[in-house]
Amino acid sequence: MSDSAHIDSFARDNLPPKEAWPTFLLDRPEFRYPDRLNCATELLDRMVEGGHDDRLCFLGANGQRWTYRDVLEKSNRIARVLTEDLGLVPGNRVMIRGANNPMFMACWFGIAKAGGIVVATMPLLRGRELAVIAEKAQIALALCDERLKEEMDLCQDEAAVLKRVVTYNGSGEKGAHGELEDRMASKPATFDTVETAADDVVLIAFTSGTTGQPKGTMHFHRDVMAICDAFPKSVLKPTADDVFIGSPPLAFTFGLGGLATFPMRVGAASVLLERLPPDELAKAIDRHQATICVTAPTAYRAMLNAIERYSLKSLRKCVSAGETLPKPTFVAWREATGIKIIDGIGATEMLHIFISAPEDEIKPGATGKPIPGYEAVVVDDAMNPLPPGEVGRLAVRGPTGCRYLADPRQKDYVRDGWNLTGDAYLMDEEGYFHFQARADDMIVSAGYNISGPEVEAALMSHPSVAECAVIGAPDADRGTVVKAFVVLREDASGDPETAKALQEHVKRTIAPYKYPRAVEFVTALPKTETGKVQRFRLRRMEEERTAQ
Repeated sequence: MSDSAHIDSFARDNLPPKEAWPTFLLDRPEFRYPDRLNCATELLDRMVEGGHDDRLCFLGANGQRWTYRDVLEKSNRIARVLTEDLGLVPGNRVMIRGANNPMFMACWFGIAKAGGIVVATMPLLRGRELAVIAEKAQIALALCDERLKEEMDLCQDEAAVLKRVVTYNGSGEKGAHGELEDRMASKPATFDTVETAADDVVLIAFTSGTTGQPKGTMHFHRDVMAICDAFPKSVLKPTADDVFIGSPPLAFTFGLGGLATFPMRVGAASVLLERLPPDELAKAIDRHQATICVTAPTAYRAMLNAIERYSLKSLRKCVSAGETLPKPTFVAWREATGIKIIDGIGATEMLHIFISAPEDEIKPGATGKPIPGYEAVVVDDAMNPLPPGEVGRLAVRGPTGCRYLADPRQKDYVRDGWNLTGDAYLMDEEGYFHFQARADDMIVSAGYNISGPEVEAALMSHPSVAECAVIGAPDADRGTVVKAFVVLREDASGDPETAKALQEHVKRTIAPYKYPRAVEFVTALPKTETGKVQRFRLRRMEEERTAQ
């Protein structure tokens, strides 16, 4: 590792031992970064110096239109506030609590420029959850959207380490301001960005949608640049004229890349709006003439209902991640818009997408192939590679990889230099990887191994189904049975006849033994803020019912 610029050595002191790291593949020319590297310099200063200063960078609510120069100058002023007024030294962790808006990203880059480490958190997290993160990452300072201060106050009550919370105006409303803007007003728009090492930590991203204690994933400045030079260059291929839009939170690494660093790497613009349910997302695409959409599969499915009200003709590319993309959704979207959705699998531990395929190489129903720079293999429990067609554990390695913050679970995620993502996959004879289930979503019923997502895809191909989730439910006779929780479309009736029709449809679509022996109609599925269905909550509910 290079000589660190961090005065506060907490991050390096709490990295896993080197022997527990995955193998990093950095030989490709695009991943050969200099020893001194600050991702904020590359994505902001270099873009302004290269002639993008007056180009639009971020569009926000209430008429916000920030150029690259606007973002740079605001980030420089924030860096000055952090270092001159708030005592930040390189290596300190700073929490950001806010929704998707331009000021969130100005804070992100201000922290990075000052040599700090960003710990971004999602708006729906509560005080107790924030306190766990603050204690684990030893965070003394937070920048908080003034509208979200209440839960941050509760966080301070529980986390003694968090000494200072500084508010900012995230709404973009004219005349509104927080303490941060008040302090920024007296600061020059220039700042000598800290020359961090390429392998200094710049981001601690906490995992979403899991149970138990959250895991902090530690990513270097070069990791942030690597994801910009991997999937976008080889698969997405954006241009400076693109306008990105999407729903994932910027505090989630899918959103950070897809809505901020990817467009900034090429000088493109991004629409940052705080909450974009599918109908509002379709409306915003029409209004802003967005060309690249980044969201979860369920949003694409739901937006099909909005096509008659809003024009989506400005779109030229669509990216899906966060959950596997069901083939029926891919087909329906292609038929309605003419666009092939680019599916991808990523992970917080890997920072972003590592398996995907460009439009002309997409095989519907498959996630894709390892993007250039990454390698993937399907292995058994002993880490032996499995032949094509056999289901096993997905193992991957590349320019990014898992380094947990002081967490014994490092040994579970990294084995023999490979990252084990927790997904069950098979690879076909052509080298395409096909998602089967999360490792804990494989259902064993009456001796059969059944993929929950495969049953979900079959159900989703029925015209009455809007959403669904399939789990293994306890059963006295079979041990476990396949159970489907189904959200119906408005014109469908949740009666026994519909349940029977869905079961027969699954039997005709896939092997009959995989059909859901139990169907429960629900009005909504439990999800994380990033759009992932929380099947563990459904399993827990069924276990509690059985116990009663």
